[in-house]
Amino acid sequence: MAIGDLFRNAGLQKFARDSLLKMEAETAHRATINALKLGLAPSGSPSPSSLVTSFLGLNLPNPIGMAAGFDKNAEVFAPLAKVGFGFVEIGTVTPRPQEGNPTPRVFRIPEEMGVINRLGFNNEGHAAAFDRLRNRTPGQIVGVNIGANKDTEDFVADYVLGINTFSPLADYLTVNISSPNTPGLRNLQADEALRRLLGAVLEARATQPRQTPVLLKIAPDLDIAQMDTIAAVVLASGIDGVIVSNTTISRDAVEGRTNASEAGGLSGKPLFALSTQRLAQMRQRLGPDFPIVGVGGIHSAKSAVAKFEAGANVIQLYSALVYGGLKMVDEITTGLAHALSERGLASISQLTNAAADDWAEGRGQI
Repeated sequence: MAIGDLFRNAGLQKFARDSLLKMEAETAHRATINALKLGLAPSGSPSPSSLVTSFLGLNLPNPIGMAAGFDKNAEVFAPLAKVGFGFVEIGTVTPRPQEGNPTPRVFRIPEEMGVINRLGFNNEGHAAAFDRLRNRTPGQIVGVNIGANKDTEDFVADYVLGINTFSPLADYLTVNISSPNTPGLRNLQADEALRRLLGAVLEARATQPRQTPVLLKIAPDLDIAQMDTIAAVVLASGIDGVIVSNTTISRDAVEGRTNASEAGGLSGKPLFALSTQRLAQMRQRLGPDFPIVGVGGIHSAKSAVAKFEAGANVIQLYSALVYGGLKMVDEITTGLAHALSERGLASISQLTNAAADDWAEGRGQI
């Protein structure tokens, strides 16, 4: 038996997951990346035909993506596709390499399946990611999440550099202005700043041979007036979609828990209710046809179904894998297909928006 087959054994997968949970969080993440590079990961089952999804003109084998933050430097997008993800978003990538914030900077909240990070866009920069992406196999759907260097003189100029660099290679580009770990970054969500940013980004894209779809990733820590403003700017701008949402600075869902007092953005299961409500509220504002990626707190097949019902066209996950392992991808894929069959639906698109009003008003249930 090959060593790769050994690590596909369910018992050994559990052992590997439990071993990783005993490591310091960022060390465990690096170990996972290395294992994927070595081929030590389970191969996902073929996606049921009912999960084939069209999004932004892309044909996805299923609507489940790996969120940005896991494969920051475009090292393992190919192994992640083999695990069963329908698409992978690499990054966040900044023009110049940067170390990020001092360690330790990633903290688990095990009682709630939560994670707090204050990484600060640690990555190897545009050039390193570009070199890896240009060798990818055709058919692998990869988005690139672009950001700004912490010490840049002009945040907008850094995003323009990201558009110019990755438009030839990416299947889509995500303008990430919602991380809480780069001082001043979230200020770009304000009205005039957002108009200037999106105008510059789309002007840069217009000069490219390929008109790569551009998405905007927003924070969950927005009030109603801020969401109204962002929705209006987005609809007027001509960008292709939004991602709802990034991590939260709120600790309401984890108050008193292990590591809850650490600074940074909270993700994982505790983010689910807030991010899903914001998703539904943005769906109400953007209309039934605007492309939306739902991310934040997905931790089971039922929570994935709820994300679609709240208004997502496709979804992404990451933090729950810390606790459930990569086998969760197969579990969610199977659960989604079962949910469609039970309801007599032919595709995920028929599930999207089925309960957006309930989630928007805080009445949604898993």
